[in-house]
Amino acid sequence: MEISKSLIIGVGYLVIIVSLVPLVRKDHWAFRVCEYPRLQKLFINLLILVTLPLVFGVDTLSDQIICVLLVLNAGYLFSQVFPFTPLAKKQLLNVGKRQVDRQIGLFIGNVYQYNRKASEYLNTIKTKNPDVIMLVETDKWWASELESLQKKYPHQLLVPLENTYGMMLFSKLKLHDGKVKYLVEDGIPSVHTKIELPSGEMISFHGLHPTPPVPQENPRSTERDKEILLVGKEAKKSKLPVIVAGDLNDVAWSYTTDLFSKISGLLDPRKGRGFFNTFHAKYFFLKFPLDHVFCSNDFTLVDIKRMPNCGSDHHPMYIKLQYTPEVEAKQEEPEATADEKQLASKKINKAT
Repeated sequence: MEISKSLIIGVGYLVIIVSLVPLVRKDHWAFRVCEYPRLQKLFINLLILVTLPLVFGVDTLSDQIICVLLVLNAGYLFSQVFPFTPLAKKQLLNVGKRQVDRQIGLFIGNVYQYNRKASEYLNTIKTKNPDVIMLVETDKWWASELESLQKKYPHQLLVPLENTYGMMLFSKLKLHDGKVKYLVEDGIPSVHTKIELPSGEMISFHGLHPTPPVPQENPRSTERDKEILLVGKEAKKSKLPVIVAGDLNDVAWSYTTDLFSKISGLLDPRKGRGFFNTFHAKYFFLKFPLDHVFCSNDFTLVDIKRMPNCGSDHHPMYIKLQYTPEVEAKQEEPEATADEKQLASKKINKAT
């Protein structure tokens, strides 16, 4: 019994330590990856907090200390994830009066390069009939399998690659000044284009898929953070409405994602609605919101949905937005402090 109690207490301290590690602002993967499982840490934290007094009792000062620390840690973790619950205020308003010619339906997905269920993916896309499709981890095999999209989606930016960083953008809507850029790393593309809405109005679109901070890919988050923040600064300067989308290999509540939102001034449609965990599609307990869509405050939300798994390790996401410029005054744009702007500049200028 004492061994079991000691084990529970040990796990409790481990959860607390792993919760605090991300506060160390280092780029090494060991620090950054600890940001991912905030929901899981909160669940384990609460489980121990209930189990310890009910099953083992709180008999000693050390028992009381761990319980107090677990309460404080639970409060901290909850504060991090609360903005993404339906209890929180929606950052992006729901659409009011619908104007179909100002709407854009966007389907994004990481297909997983070695996934061979292309027909399943295509069928899932058809259920939403989006205006724009952005798929990543697309190689030559996927390019061949997706040829059926080219007639219906004649406007394209296609970068099939064999390194798991291929990217393909298909659009029914006209693209203007479309570019493929390698912002930080050779072999890691991003797409940047203006999209013409049916109304004739233009919006600016950026599609990203930076490398994750994991040992087998990149031991640091430096390159990922730099790419995300470079696009954030570009979005802030834009005179057009802006959408940024993709598998950012970062969670919605990380300090880098928060910094991106403040630097760019873009809104997160998930805030006040749900987590929309997209990775890992096959493991119930290990799910994180890695696939993102951010937009400027002149949009409203028509629809947002996490789509069923199509054989990948990521769920696709579907979102429909409406350009609604009259709501700008009602939707507060996130703003960076002077210190946050300095931090962003430091990250952007950091050697890679």
